[in-house]
Amino acid sequence: MGVVAIASQGLSLALGARLLQRNRSNPTPTPLPLPSVVRLCSSRKGSARRMEVLAMASFEAGIGVMATKLGMMTYIHPEGNVIPVTVVGFREGNVVTQVKTSATDGYDAVQVGYRRVRDIKLTKPELGHLQKVGAIPMRHLQEFRLQSVDGFEPGQLLDIEEIFKEGDLVDVSGNSIGKGFQGGIKRHNFARGPMTHGSKSHRQLGSIGAGTTPGRVYKGKKMPGRMGGVKTKIRKLSIVKIDTDLRAILIKGAVPGKPGNLLRITPAKIVGKNIPKN
Repeated sequence: MGVVAIASQGLSLALGARLLQRNRSNPTPTPLPLPSVVRLCSSRKGSARRMEVLAMASFEAGIGVMATKLGMMTYIHPEGNVIPVTVVGFREGNVVTQVKTSATDGYDAVQVGYRRVRDIKLTKPELGHLQKVGAIPMRHLQEFRLQSVDGFEPGQLLDIEEIFKEGDLVDVSGNSIGKGFQGGIKRHNFARGPMTHGSKSHRQLGSIGAGTTPGRVYKGKKMPGRMGGVKTKIRKLSIVKIDTDLRAILIKGAVPGKPGNLLRITPAKIVGKNIPKN
């Protein structure tokens, strides 16, 4: 992607007024193809500053699916290897509910629905969105941003066997198990103090900053707080087995969340193979 450099004397209202005037002269809205990141750069003398708008995007390596974590077990490979695996099942769904293109939405993506629910669980706008493509009521809708959406149509059912094969590497994301308010030892792997008599500092956090300078606590300081319950991605996990009769797959290792947790499974991103180096 190209880099658009806009010379300015810092972030001021002049830039916003200029963009507003440009939009008034051209009433036709132009979709933004990619999200942008603003970066300020200084010249050699340090007087003039310019703002660069860097276009960037996070594409998936391929279309993915949503699944439900069922639990963990031990799988014995025909060669005799004992492999710890996570059993991932599939409910009704994984249906294409919308295909977004650069011409209509400004980017290419495929929206997928998962897990059938009763009509009363959804609002009328949500039901209308699904009924437009003839899909069943589904609880979860997620987008998979792709470099090309050719071959996808609304109402298309995604087949697991066509997307994944045994031995493929996948990225699995989901919400991790919430552990509540935890101390620094458990949350950040801090070392504890001596447990002998007279220590007075067994599991305490310790110093969090100087008194006079800077006279405050720096932002981002690792301290006790809420742990877990956040979106987590585990990359490059191997698919050990695909069971079409049980509609389940076995993934080597652990995945985020507890049994019943919603998972997002996509082909693993490998730079130079399915993701361009630039």
